[in-house]
Amino acid sequence: MQTIKTDFLVIGSGVAGLSYTLKTARALPGHTFTVICKSEPKESNTRYAQGGIAVSLKTEIDSPEKHIKDTLRAGDGLCDKKIVRMVVKEGPEQLRELIKNGVKFDRNRNGKFDLAMEGGHSASRIFHRADFTGLEIERKMLAKVRKMKNVKIMDHASAIDLITNEQIPGKEQNKKSTCYGAYVLLEKKKDVIALLSRITVLATGGVGQVFEHTTNASTATGDGIAMASRAGARIKHMAFIQFHPTALYEKNKSRNFLISEAVRGMGAILRNPDGNSFMEYYDPARDLATRDIVARAIHSELERSFTEFLYLDCRSISKKEFVKHFPTIVARCTTAGIDPSRQMIPVVPSAHYCCGGVSTDQHGRTSLKNLYACGECAETGLHGANRLASNSLLEALVFANRCSVDSVKRIDKIKNPGFVKKYALEYKPLLNEKELERFMSQSKKTMSRGVGLVTNVEKIVGGLKILNEIKKELEKKYGRVIHQKLLTLRNMLDTDLLILEDSVKRRKNAGVFFNENLDFNKINLIEVNKIKEVDNNLVRV
Repeated sequence: MQTIKTDFLVIGSGVAGLSYTLKTARALPGHTFTVICKSEPKESNTRYAQGGIAVSLKTEIDSPEKHIKDTLRAGDGLCDKKIVRMVVKEGPEQLRELIKNGVKFDRNRNGKFDLAMEGGHSASRIFHRADFTGLEIERKMLAKVRKMKNVKIMDHASAIDLITNEQIPGKEQNKKSTCYGAYVLLEKKKDVIALLSRITVLATGGVGQVFEHTTNASTATGDGIAMASRAGARIKHMAFIQFHPTALYEKNKSRNFLISEAVRGMGAILRNPDGNSFMEYYDPARDLATRDIVARAIHSELERSFTEFLYLDCRSISKKEFVKHFPTIVARCTTAGIDPSRQMIPVVPSAHYCCGGVSTDQHGRTSLKNLYACGECAETGLHGANRLASNSLLEALVFANRCSVDSVKRIDKIKNPGFVKKYALEYKPLLNEKELERFMSQSKKTMSRGVGLVTNVEKIVGGLKILNEIKKELEKKYGRVIHQKLLTLRNMLDTDLLILEDSVKRRKNAGVFFNENLDFNKINLIEVNKIKEVDNNLVRV
């Protein structure tokens, strides 16, 4: 097994990973950086972020205090107030840095920023580039990172497991307390290597692909969260999976195209199959209520009307303005045979964002030494039980900066280990890929039915049993094998179980987590024992 040493290992190439790398590599030109991504560097959830970045400036209509209140309200009592205040206050500086790095945001005729309104916000504060803000940021950052001489980007390189004390000879006595890099599968070479690093940063994105329908990139399979969990890092709030209310309805699609919340911010109205609006019956903010409320309202209307989708009516918005602000949406709808200026868009809620993840402090440090996490894979305390629209890019930028500042201060005190044990599993071709595809399909259906927009204890316990059976079967057949598809499925299953385990422990509905009818205080003892039995027999690959 080849061993490669690097000062910094960044796992992930979305806005969080690229921003961290750009800042830190500039600050430390004499140090080496390795960025790995399991697909092409451009493939991440950042690429598909349409809305923009929420930044509050002190104006006549807005202020940081209003943004803080909106974030806390959306988080439904589970945000860390100190973190919320910190992120909101530091947002403007990160915005200025983006602009200095060449990122362009839309302006109006007067040359001022054209700020959008989105659900849950009390003022227009969304800085955007039409409806492809994430793509704009990613392009500019990736281009700059590629030019840096001290940065190496490795594509089609999947992190398998984090390297901790137990893999470093002489350090086994303090098991799993420190991270020393990661074992990595080089897909093209069909080989496993060890990347030893002084500092490791998880920026692996979200978990949306563990569900049947999601707006997420194909790479969003919970890899970083699963690896961190296996290494003993603290994981928090995994039950809070946010479903975006309005994804374009298309059958048999593994990734649903997102219809940005900014469309409703411009006046679009949700309608039922009869053509009637309905949000006024669910919340005073109507179509601009927070995502959890809107998504559950749509779920309720779908149940009531026995239909597979509802409609988003954009016909009140002038065609010229719609095309100007949402060219990507117009192009995608046109491909689907829909003219938004004349026809309503069929929409359904889809898995969109993981509010939980690897728990960090205010510097992005995890519970493992020398391991940082930022972006969607991290639980920083900002989102609580429900993320406020467009706070994701904001959080990624602020915490990438904080991780960078902290690690620059600490790097010279950290030594790179000289030797690491060989990884236990070896690459082998799969003899039955269809079987893995069947397992993956079964796991996705189990998650969608078990912990979708609405859940209950029976669904969660049933899901735990099914997924544990799949894990046992995988271990039995592929226990000594490493392969890209197998690795992805293992990470998905570990992420599934983290979501279900956190869900079964919830004693109160909050934000995006909703138990449809069960009073947790009245669960009978037989059901509790069943849950404990499942928890105690989890099989870890």
